[in-house]
Amino acid sequence: MKIFSAPQIRACDAYTIKASNIRSAELMERASLKCAGWIKDNYHKDNLFVVLCGTGNNGGDGLAITRILHQRGYGVKAFLLNFGKELTADCMANFQKLQALDKDLVSVVQPDTFITDIQPHIIIIDAILGTGLSRPTEGWVAAFINQINQLPNKKISIDIPSGLPADIVPDDDAAIIKAEHTLSFQFYKRTFLHPESGTYTGKLHILDIALDQTFINATHTQYKTIDAEDVAAIYKKRNPFSHKGTYGSVLMIGGSYGKIGAITLSTKAALRAGAGLVTALLPSCGYTAIQTAVPEAMCRTSGKNMLEKIEGWEKVTAIGIGPGMGIDPDTATAFAEFIDACKEPIVVDADALNLMSRQHDLLAKLPNGSILTPHPKEFARLFGENTNTMIQVDHARIQAMRFNINIVLKGRHTVIITQEGDCYYNMTGNAGMATGGSGDVLTGVITGLLAQGYAPHEAAILGVYLHGLAGDIAARELSQEALIAGDIINYLGKAFLTIRDTS
Repeated sequence: MKIFSAPQIRACDAYTIKASNIRSAELMERASLKCAGWIKDNYHKDNLFVVLCGTGNNGGDGLAITRILHQRGYGVKAFLLNFGKELTADCMANFQKLQALDKDLVSVVQPDTFITDIQPHIIIIDAILGTGLSRPTEGWVAAFINQINQLPNKKISIDIPSGLPADIVPDDDAAIIKAEHTLSFQFYKRTFLHPESGTYTGKLHILDIALDQTFINATHTQYKTIDAEDVAAIYKKRNPFSHKGTYGSVLMIGGSYGKIGAITLSTKAALRAGAGLVTALLPSCGYTAIQTAVPEAMCRTSGKNMLEKIEGWEKVTAIGIGPGMGIDPDTATAFAEFIDACKEPIVVDADALNLMSRQHDLLAKLPNGSILTPHPKEFARLFGENTNTMIQVDHARIQAMRFNINIVLKGRHTVIITQEGDCYYNMTGNAGMATGGSGDVLTGVITGLLAQGYAPHEAAILGVYLHGLAGDIAARELSQEALIAGDIINYLGKAFLTIRDTS
């Protein structure tokens, strides 16, 4: 699904109105009916609602929702905040409709006054400010939002929490409604997907209001979310006449004394991802452990407690390097020599990234199409600090295009940034995956897919989605708290079945 900026969304609305030969008020009614329908599906008529409305089109949505809920038998009242601005035409039309229905259904809140008598059981619907917000809230409006946030009531935001910008991460002290649910229209906003701003939305619900598909298809954006249809288009079903050689050979490189578990997880994950043959290259101190834990894999050793030489990689199909590898000087030298010699795309993670941050000249030597899988701190060590995660993603776009690589920037919504600068936000995964070894599993999954002939960006997108989906299935059966990295590997099979069944 494409992620559009606020100006693009407004343009899409305008195009839809013109192409469908409807009035803007009709599109507002369509959106309001969708919201009222969601409320009907999730709340009994015994619930009471207060709808807080601004003077713009978001307020118009709130006034229309008030009317629809009242007509459906809900106890509801709207409060229109007087910003000292004229109401937009559609907001005014819905204000007049509501007054005509029953004047007691809406009250105007004058500047510098507050609503102090909302009982805790009443659900607050927030329709104060929408995506047209151009600067942080201030003065009375900011104080009003902060006062509402102090109330214990459940809060539902319409389209976007009031005070939250759509396209930039807000300041830490910005006044923004903290919602339990956000009912947004057609598209994710980028701020929904970043930790500094996504915490305001609560649970997200993207409502389809049938915006014009021609406009959506024709309008370019670098930002997208990964959905099941995208993954189904990438996924390749197996040929019944294939053999293990069909699915490539993997070399997983890593491990050091005390960190053999990392390379063991990566090796096992590469096998579970479908690679035909997998070999681990690690120091001899881990030989018995990996041969016992992953009998399906082959094993080579170099050095006693840390890798001293990287060899035997020339004839394999895909290479993943870094998990548990350590940053010993001999390992650093071996790693630099390997990067100098390697010509095919590789997957670079963990200590391999840390070594690169100490030898920045190696970045320019990476084979075209290589996949780096940093978490935010590893990214910062490689490319410098950023003030927030959205700026970090945009910085990663620049670096991916500069070095002709793919970057998997790990987080709640891991972002895959391609060599062309396209950014794909992953929507699978959960907080239970915030556990040691989870990243090592991801490295193995991506490397295993790369070996099977997926293009590097496809291996990254499919690998991240699979990894998160396996974690979601595991969490449903085991709980987020009990989930460990090995569980992600064990549930990869069910994740593949899920994708296969939608292909």
